[in-house]
Amino acid sequence: MNSAEIPRATYHHGDLRTALVSAAEGLLASGATLSLRAVAKAAGVSHAAPYHHFANLDALLAAVATRGFHDLAADMEAAHPGVDTAARLVGHCTAYVAFALARPAAFRLMFSPLLQHKADHPALQAAADGSFEVLRKTAHAHVAEGADELALAGWSLAHGLASLAIDGALSTAPVPMPSAQDLAALLASRLLENLPTGRAGSAGGG
Repeated sequence: MNSAEIPRATYHHGDLRTALVSAAEGLLASGATLSLRAVAKAAGVSHAAPYHHFANLDALLAAVATRGFHDLAADMEAAHPGVDTAARLVGHCTAYVAFALARPAAFRLMFSPLLQHKADHPALQAAADGSFEVLRKTAHAHVAEGADELALAGWSLAHGLASLAIDGALSTAPVPMPSAQDLAALLASRLLENLPTGRAGSAGGG
């Protein structure tokens, strides 16, 4: 079918940008080769339609990663919304791992070399920084000193565990292994053990 044969309604998609981002993530998840043409086909729009919103494939991938970081931040926030800051930190880590397991292709894209060029994509930079800020804000509510280091430790723990989980490495570990989410909760709790908080239970930021 050429562009002249595509129904006119195709050009008036209710939310073309969102449809393209969803189609791109779907193709990533399936392992298909990604191109703007393939994304347009998956979204049911003309081959030229993606260029109304994205200058090139990198711009579309940046949008997929941006949505991923927004969703990750929301999942982390929702994991344990109470005032107990230790429980919130543990919840952030378990939600991080759960996100990676649920959307491994998006997770890999979010931390691909594309992230090294996030300054070229302001929305991506803001979303990536915002997801870390969720963890950092709770860390500052939990401890009087060393909050940034605690946030970095929690991020490193969650990200390393998430990467091991989606790569299947945990299933071959030579020790008894709970689920990845349970392991995240256990290790995050161990990280917080005997940590002098100075602000325990506070709901405020640093």
